[in-house]
Amino acid sequence: MRASECTSPCSRHRLRCALQLAAILGLLAAIWLGGCGSAAEAEEWATAFDSGDGWVVGADAVADVKVADGVMQIHVHQPGQLAWAASEGQWQDFILQVDATQVAGPHDNEYGVLVRMDGDRRFYAFSISGDGYVRVARYDSGRWIVLGPDWTPHEAVRQGEATNSLEVRAEGAVFSFQVNGQSVAEVEDATLRAGSVGLYAGAFGEPDVVVEFDDLHVSLLD
Repeated sequence: MRASECTSPCSRHRLRCALQLAAILGLLAAIWLGGCGSAAEAEEWATAFDSGDGWVVGADAVADVKVADGVMQIHVHQPGQLAWAASEGQWQDFILQVDATQVAGPHDNEYGVLVRMDGDRRFYAFSISGDGYVRVARYDSGRWIVLGPDWTPHEAVRQGEATNSLEVRAEGAVFSFQVNGQSVAEVEDATLRAGSVGLYAGAFGEPDVVVEFDDLHVSLLD
């Protein structure tokens, strides 16, 4: 288990600030992919989560992260918390695609993809919410740095208990992000050059956010 405390600027009203006040307190340990070689050694890496083999799963009072019934499921039990699964492989320039489905819990939440992760200390987060918002940010040793506009509504996001197809393209310092085939953000930031990729979910003011991920595909860029 690992735990860290972080704060973040917040421009949205209602309950969204609750997460930024204590986003990773009691953080569930990252899930490390094992077996089948390192993901970063191949030009492509795909998984439909048909088996839990090679995954270290865990649970605590904060969250459950597990591979079951052909999906990676993240269930955040407590408000103001994040939990994630992270790959063992290191990636630099790539395109990542994954399907993310909220299956239960309040729509005022966040979930998405983490890239170029340096453990739980530093990473980029591409986030959407069950009520239709998007954001890109960098987490850096206890601080959230928003890249571009803060939480912004976007018509591309399917709200509520629905599936959203997420795509991240990372090439050098340039990142582009899509939801369901529509471009929702482009940013430049050269702070992190390589690292793990991850899948995550977070609860704001209400508990029991449940998100499932499936059909993950990562391909290296030339």
